[in-house]
Amino acid sequence: MRRDVKLRKKVILGGVLVLVFADVVLAGYSWHLSSSPHAPQQQFAQEQIQLKLLRSDIERAQKIRADMPNIQKDCDKFERSLPPAGSGYSFVASELGGVARKTGIQLENLAFKETKIPSRGMTEVAVDATVGGDYKNVVGFLNSLQRSSSLYAVDSLTLATDNAGQSSSGIIKVAVHLKTYFRAAS
Repeated sequence: MRRDVKLRKKVILGGVLVLVFADVVLAGYSWHLSSSPHAPQQQFAQEQIQLKLLRSDIERAQKIRADMPNIQKDCDKFERSLPPAGSGYSFVASELGGVARKTGIQLENLAFKETKIPSRGMTEVAVDATVGGDYKNVVGFLNSLQRSSSLYAVDSLTLATDNAGQSSSGIIKVAVHLKTYFRAAS
């Protein structure tokens, strides 16, 4: 009997230890849930913020969709404002020459290189030229190009060499590489 009592004590003690261990585990799990950063209120607030962001994205997309006809009209108007391919070269040469005279610089070595853009019915034309004059006049030339009603995108400016070997004080030569566009002849 004494053995049965000892065995019973061990079984009861083992059961109590199992219950205490289970209680500690459950207490830890409960503490973890209570300190979790995703409490239902916080999660609801985050989902509300996400919903507002999604609604604003939808509104912006609807506004863009509504503006598409106006944007297409503006693009068509822009393309119609480009000089036609047939007379574009003489138009650009004349306009660049006029701007050069107006700003008091010399325009030399005017060269064109075209690249067709068949998907848009346009031609991209790279224009290379050398302009010479004092700094103020060269800047005035570039400003006039920028303010022109025609589209000129200046790609690069490089200090050009003087082939004649004459270096006048205050006179600079700049190689200008720019692009413009012609519309396909209709």
